[in-house]
Amino acid sequence: MSRTARYAPPGLVYHVLNRSVGKMKMFRRDPDYDAFERIILETHERCPLPLLAYCIMPTHWHFVVWPQKEGELTDFFRRLAHTHAMRWRVSHHTVGYGHLYQGRFKSFPVKRDDYFLTLCRYVERNPLTAGLCDRAEQWPYTSLHARAAHASPPPIASSQTHRLGALLTEWPVHRPADWIEHVNRPMTEKELERVRLSLKRGQPLGPDPWTRQTASRLNLQHTLRREGRPPSKKKKKEK
Repeated sequence: MSRTARYAPPGLVYHVLNRSVGKMKMFRRDPDYDAFERIILETHERCPLPLLAYCIMPTHWHFVVWPQKEGELTDFFRRLAHTHAMRWRVSHHTVGYGHLYQGRFKSFPVKRDDYFLTLCRYVERNPLTAGLCDRAEQWPYTSLHARAAHASPPPIASSQTHRLGALLTEWPVHRPADWIEHVNRPMTEKELERVRLSLKRGQPLGPDPWTRQTASRLNLQHTLRREGRPPSKKKKKEK
């Protein structure tokens, strides 16, 4: 059974993720990232979807989105991944070599409260965690960088990055004034554990009551069960 929501009811915020096959580096050079950013812009023109945060990494990408209409999330990410896979194969002269992505994108609901802030912090500091930069805002391919670039019009920032910054939607919760410094501070083990558990099991990210309620609503109860076989019950010895 899929470990992701089968459909995305409007109004919920989602963490969306996809990875390359076999952890292959599909973003190897700046032109690879630039091409994907162009596809984001093109896809958004055809399938407008409120974008809250994103991060593009060498082998995968993260988005945090807030669909307002039925089917928005699926339409956007299906087109995004399909267009990217086709153009990537052509650009790298590997047409017919198989799939670029592991499979369909995965999506995980998140509650619009402190859990949302934790998730956005996790997404935007991904390059820092991976050792790709000294400070999170230095990585050019995140919403953290694009948001700052939008405040500095071209030629200080590239027109493409500036346009991506303009696409970002206001968050459903207040973003702290010291957000950049907050993102650069290490996350606690407890914060990391909740996000990683959501990623591993595909379960909603939020406080326990909300997580159970949302999992029931989206038919994701299986993501709340512990993995592995249930403990066997020993038979009582006959007297």
